[in-house]
Amino acid sequence: MRANALASKISNRLLQDIVAGNVALGSHISAQQLADRYGVSRTPIREALEALEVQSVLIRRPNRGYFVADEIPASAQAALAQEGESEADDYQVLAADWLRNELPEEVTEQFLRQKYNWTKAHVGELLVRATREGWAERKEGYGWRFLPVAKTPEAFDEIYRFRMAIEPAAMLEPSFELNHKVLEEQRRIQENMLEMEISKAPGETLLSNGALFHEELIKLSGNPFFLMALQRVNRMRRLMEYRAEVNRDRLIEQCTEHLEILSLLERGNTVDASFRMRQHLSGALKRKSPLAWTWAADSHLTAAED
Repeated sequence: MRANALASKISNRLLQDIVAGNVALGSHISAQQLADRYGVSRTPIREALEALEVQSVLIRRPNRGYFVADEIPASAQAALAQEGESEADDYQVLAADWLRNELPEEVTEQFLRQKYNWTKAHVGELLVRATREGWAERKEGYGWRFLPVAKTPEAFDEIYRFRMAIEPAAMLEPSFELNHKVLEEQRRIQENMLEMEISKAPGETLLSNGALFHEELIKLSGNPFFLMALQRVNRMRRLMEYRAEVNRDRLIEQCTEHLEILSLLERGNTVDASFRMRQHLSGALKRKSPLAWTWAADSHLTAAED
């Protein structure tokens, strides 16, 4: 990807993180932290910061660096939403075809370009996003490989039942230790999601914030195997979540339940928090499972018609 294209991509991702509340309004922005966060050098980071300064998303203060503005201009948010629509639609097409087993496990960029009539740059961007979300990887040498995901409603249900077994249990581990900075940060993110216009937020951001909440809490168990297991199944369920979570109003209830769990932990009531976590996951399974089964049935019907 060309340097200016990469800088543009990074500026969009940073703006998305700011709008989603992952980066707080008024906070200081470190070029090195962003380089580490996005896995790039500092050169495109500097270009991205300059671009966001022009949009009044960032403010540069002499001898102090860049800071997020206290209010993000509506024009910047509108431009982000408009630019993301096309990529989001194409990304969903690629993801849906993989879920329906209409793509081989190993592909080349040329194959995808010919199949979908996409440009080389666009294919590269979509594959990078799929890699970031954990269901694609670049092969050694040449080509790409799509990774195993939860493609069936049975697997979707099994993942939630597995999470119901490990996440509440992790809170009861002898090594579980509260970290109030972690709790404060997760509270800020969840409260910001309630304040933002969820209906306009990118689905990737909403799912990432939800996964982050659960992974940060299970990390407090001090047992790395809990965290590794949860990260693995979160990656595997992500594509089905895009299909199952069709009603974004549900996210308001989800955030509220997350805040209830945080409140219990902040008061030191880990046993009650563990029980509330199991209720939360059980409720999510009951609401999402029928949607996953409906999507699967519709997919089979579409495939038969094709």
